[in-house]
Amino acid sequence: MTLTTHLPFPLPGQGRSQIAVPAPGPGPQRWAGAPSAALDDDGTYVLAYRVRDGEDHNVIARSADGERFTTVALLPRDRFRAAMVERPALVRTPSGRWRLYVSCATPGTRHWWIGVLEADSPEDLATAGVRTVFAGDARTGVKDPVIRHDGRTWRAWLCCHPLDVPGAEDRMSTVYATSQDGLTWRRHGTVLTGRPGTWDARGARLTSVLPDGRACYDGRASAAENWRERTGLAVPGASGLLTPVTGGPVADVRYLEVLPLPDGTHRLYYEARRPDGGHDLRTELIPPPNRLS
Repeated sequence: MTLTTHLPFPLPGQGRSQIAVPAPGPGPQRWAGAPSAALDDDGTYVLAYRVRDGEDHNVIARSADGERFTTVALLPRDRFRAAMVERPALVRTPSGRWRLYVSCATPGTRHWWIGVLEADSPEDLATAGVRTVFAGDARTGVKDPVIRHDGRTWRAWLCCHPLDVPGAEDRMSTVYATSQDGLTWRRHGTVLTGRPGTWDARGARLTSVLPDGRACYDGRASAAENWRERTGLAVPGASGLLTPVTGGPVADVRYLEVLPLPDGTHRLYYEARRPDGGHDLRTELIPPPNRLS
């Protein structure tokens, strides 16, 4: 792996921001966001995201330009027998099939687990069977996966919430796991966590990772900042650990997804707060580093 930390990380504000999916309505807890994006063989964009509006659901949508989307599949929380669903991870398999890893809340608890669906097309994920791949346990809820396949190995970064202190389940850290098939995983421990006394003291949730290992993550200083996370940057270190870049947050958004494109540009998707408390899913196209002004 060649580390290119001298290159600017593609961030909100470097391109023209516009709404890809508006909030489902005005007011708090009415959100569109937590995106995961991929390209299909025909060059179209496929976007998976979460909508919160009374009853949570995941959406899969297509777009020719990465900005205007048409819904092709809906996955409600009841599909997973879940109290809530959160961020999905959309991935192509080496054989060209599609997988969707979905964050699911266990009813009546603060526990989360992750299930996976697989199908020949994004549209067919709506009726695919669900298989548990990260169950969590009595001590830990696991959600908001970032999944990559590097040509040889499946890699996952999982947001883990400790359940040992009632009322403090919002604390979070990122665990790293690998797999040969994307279904049976081996965990390698915590690789990113919050730092006491800093803007990310309450925890760090990885949201996207570039091929060279640089990553972005959500952080917050306190429980009061839950749902108002900001974006920080991290670089790879020894033994798979990620080291936060010194300084404060670099963008006032959460769930930043960075999709590298074949021409060297990057398409960003992220969840952005509105003044009324709703969250829009926004997008930007970022030019190659040598064309950034």
